[in-house]
Amino acid sequence: MKKQMTQEEFVSSMKALESRLDSYADLLINYAMRVKEGQEFVLQAPLEGADFARQLVAKAYEAGAKRVHIMWHDDELDRTAFEYESLDTIGELPLWKQDFYNDLAEKGAAFLSLTGSDPSHLDGISREKIALSQKTKVVACKIWRKRLDFGQNAWTIAGVPTKRWAEKVFPDLDDKTAYVKLWEAILNAGRIGKDARSEWETHTATLHKNVKFLNRHHFKELHYTSSNGTDLTIGLAPEGIWEGGPMLKQDGGIFYPNVPTEEVFTSPHAAKTQGTVHSALPLAHGGAVVKDFWFTFKDGKVVDYGAAEGKEVLTAILEADEGAMRLGEVALISKNTPIRESGLLIYNTLYDENASCHLALGKGFPECYENGYELSVEELSEMGLNQSTQHVDFMVGASDLNIVGITEDGEEVQVFENGMWAWE
Repeated sequence: MKKQMTQEEFVSSMKALESRLDSYADLLINYAMRVKEGQEFVLQAPLEGADFARQLVAKAYEAGAKRVHIMWHDDELDRTAFEYESLDTIGELPLWKQDFYNDLAEKGAAFLSLTGSDPSHLDGISREKIALSQKTKVVACKIWRKRLDFGQNAWTIAGVPTKRWAEKVFPDLDDKTAYVKLWEAILNAGRIGKDARSEWETHTATLHKNVKFLNRHHFKELHYTSSNGTDLTIGLAPEGIWEGGPMLKQDGGIFYPNVPTEEVFTSPHAAKTQGTVHSALPLAHGGAVVKDFWFTFKDGKVVDYGAAEGKEVLTAILEADEGAMRLGEVALISKNTPIRESGLLIYNTLYDENASCHLALGKGFPECYENGYELSVEELSEMGLNQSTQHVDFMVGASDLNIVGITEDGEEVQVFENGMWAWE
């Protein structure tokens, strides 16, 4: 029988985290997003995250936000909507919602999304409905999507615990203890200690060192191998560049898209990936979990795939559009990170992708091509940047993963060895 934490113990445990929660809120608003005087601010949050959302709203106003807009969501209400709404309804985003995102994006709003869903809350729901829902917003809110993709608005994704998510991560603990433990895991992963900003400055410097190494070598290919069967060669574009840490906006400002972030990343050439890659961690996507899966690529396109569990989720992802069958991101992350070292499987892509080297099916990043923000979508596509309504990260960083970079001159350089940077 699980030992139950009392309400008094729960209140005491949460009180002990107060200073770290305040630092977390400060980091998100004033460091990751850098909310400005007179700026519109949009917060998306689960209903269960209301307490932390209130802290963020106060911080945003204190930073000078003109107005804070809150979009609440709830797992159970989302599931009910999917159960009853038709495909026709799901495929039509209400005009007010389109106007909301597009108008605020044009006004330069900053967008913060708190993730905290139960990883399995949509089990049994039609994958066609879920895929259509994800696609509909991207297609309908074209101005919002393009401005985020092309560095015109600051945006950040961060985590907040919810009861069922906590129970998934800590199944052997009672609900109150699991909730506290998940908060601690989120704060640890986000490097939220006594001086979070200083921690992040040091961490960013390390990311920039790795970015400089990769850009200096300007690899044309990366060859991945590991004992689980991965043997994959990813072709990179001649115009490709590596990024990591803060992103540069077109107006010269910076923001951090993810808290936490451990990756340095680029967008590969959409037609130059060959071979097979196996997952290193489960994928939590669209309210379901996929386990022990693999993809085989030929000329950049997925030509075969499978999974021990959840193959139908992969099918829905790949069938979204032509670009969903090609890679849009390559991200390198050492296994020596706070998340990986915790030994926890978080069942949330934001955290699990920052515990492992990962790839992403779907849309590539304009900023990962030279002068990408100044080029049209058509010009970027011609250079090899993948286009899609999807962007789905999946983890491939096995503990024995080896990556060899191949230069234009044919030189082979060891980049990763046994799951970490070759120089660690």
